[in-house]
Amino acid sequence: MTQQFNYGVIGCGMMGQEHLRNINLIDGARVHAIFEPDAEMARKSQEFAPDAVMCGSVAELLALEELDCLLVVSPNYLHVEQLEEIAATRPLPLLMEKPLYTDPEQAVRIAEIQASYSAPIWVAMEYRYMPPVAKFLDALEKTTGGVKMLTIREHRFPFLPKVGDWNRFNEKTGGTLVEKCCHFFDLMRLALKSDPVRVMASAGQVVNHLDEVYDGERPDIWDSGYVIVDFANGARAMLELCMFAEGSRYQEELSAVGPDGKIEALVPGPGRFWPKELGDAPTSQVIVSPRYPKGPKVLDIPVDDSLLAAGDHNGSTYYQHVNFLAALRGEGEIEVSLQDGAWAVRMGHAAQQSAATGEAVAL
Repeated sequence: MTQQFNYGVIGCGMMGQEHLRNINLIDGARVHAIFEPDAEMARKSQEFAPDAVMCGSVAELLALEELDCLLVVSPNYLHVEQLEEIAATRPLPLLMEKPLYTDPEQAVRIAEIQASYSAPIWVAMEYRYMPPVAKFLDALEKTTGGVKMLTIREHRFPFLPKVGDWNRFNEKTGGTLVEKCCHFFDLMRLALKSDPVRVMASAGQVVNHLDEVYDGERPDIWDSGYVIVDFANGARAMLELCMFAEGSRYQEELSAVGPDGKIEALVPGPGRFWPKELGDAPTSQVIVSPRYPKGPKVLDIPVDDSLLAAGDHNGSTYYQHVNFLAALRGEGEIEVSLQDGAWAVRMGHAAQQSAATGEAVAL
């Protein structure tokens, strides 16, 4: 019989509701309690978890004895404060949405939590678990003979509306190169098996949100940029981000090259944004291109329709929860640690500093 895990969920906006839909697909998992302060988001979350206890605070949720684990999907600027409350009150096993923190000065507080938290913490880096990206990572070493150059390109839609428009401002998000791009910096460290030593970037706000005003303030969130990262093992990585390119066939394109060959992963964006008049949405692909003998091989990587319908991240949210619960059952490891999550934010902050100053930043 599959062991049952009762989740307590903190934050059920757009991404939180994606988590709810995917938890519903997993045998042995259920949402027991939710804390969501926005009335409309709370109402929508009950559509996916009708039996969940609706709580009025984090403290009220943590007091429920039935909980086995926690999921935090609140706005970025609340993460550190809520982590500290959980750590001080009831440190249950925790799946923590990215980014871990928003202000470089909060890194010390994250380190303190890491040193004292008595249960597993898994940082939600969904992009690792997209099936084409997982295939790309699995075949990386064999195909390339050791990665020397890694390129990640994301051409996508602008930031979507969020409750209170918090994602329009650097102060609350941590900045685009933290909020959005921590996923890609995490993939860089994972793929290259090394830590960064230097970051150089050029980025800014050039198209999106320029005419918007919220409570008298204009958004300052960036929408595009380039980031180059040097790693301790001599490898190099580059990120290209454009958030006004939703007309693209593929949203993410990854490319890794080494002495033996090249491998690519092509990942479409959310199917709900694909125009119906264009037919079926694109299928993910992985392309393997050896140097000798030449002859690229294109592999389609289909994703189950039920997983695509459950969220905007190519099925990855489902696979992430499956692996998280396996770790809690003692059948797997915590695959994305607090240290991994902290490194991804640190790289994002370094990229933003470089873009703002025009100078490389050493790590």
